[in-house]
Amino acid sequence: MPKEKPELSDAMRAKMSRKTPVKNPIIGTKFTIAISSAKGGVGKSTFATNLALALKQIGCKVGLLDADIYGPSIPKMFGINEKPKSDGQKLEPIVKYDIQCMSIGFLTDQQTPMIWRGPMVTSAIKTFTQKVNWKDLDFIIVDMPPGTGDTQLTFSQDIKMDGAIIVSTPQEVALLDVKRGIKMFDKLGVKILGLIDNMSYFTGDDGKKYKIFGEGGVKKTADEFKKEFLGEIPINPEIGKTGDNGKPIVESNPNHEISKIYLEFANKIKSTYL
Repeated sequence: MPKEKPELSDAMRAKMSRKTPVKNPIIGTKFTIAISSAKGGVGKSTFATNLALALKQIGCKVGLLDADIYGPSIPKMFGINEKPKSDGQKLEPIVKYDIQCMSIGFLTDQQTPMIWRGPMVTSAIKTFTQKVNWKDLDFIIVDMPPGTGDTQLTFSQDIKMDGAIIVSTPQEVALLDVKRGIKMFDKLGVKILGLIDNMSYFTGDDGKKYKIFGEGGVKKTADEFKKEFLGEIPINPEIGKTGDNGKPIVESNPNHEISKIYLEFANKIKSTYL
């Protein structure tokens, strides 16, 4: 006579039925793209702002979320000096150049340091993703801070990220941090769309290309980790000047050679997701 199967305890039954927690998407958006690098000073904010504007130029509805709590750049680069409105429940994004924007820099004086511990940063990020009235966006571009800390973990573990683009200069010291960033995203299960070689060279008056930060390092890193190499962006004085003036180059001069590079990236992202 076959033995009766032992009855499962309530605790065992609950454990077996427990599902993997579902990440929260950013309400009002279709796709969330992070612009990242574990290294600071490589041009993430410049890339994020111009990519957002390029996506807008090709007909996408775009949001731009400044997730760098300690060093927000979007207020300066978009020339935004106003504070977002609130109905007591949600913040309204500030719209500039037809881009819906949010940054901690909109809520504080730009010269006020954010002397916050990790839990406060995490709370701010969750507010910006869940308590901002983002409206009908195809893409939200997230300008990530440097490092591999609380903000990156919050986005990777609690919020649905559809992809990350990693920006770096060709310098070895930058690439050391970039490699850590790649391993972090791989470990957390975030798809890396590819690597960008920023400030890769400048063209002198003699027409020659000068690779002052080194050559080929970003592509080698992409090959090493089996990621796509998305391309190079050269150094050009207009990029910094237009960003400092609050009207990035893709918006101020869409026919510029640099703007055309961003438009190529935008078309690639659009064709991948939409």
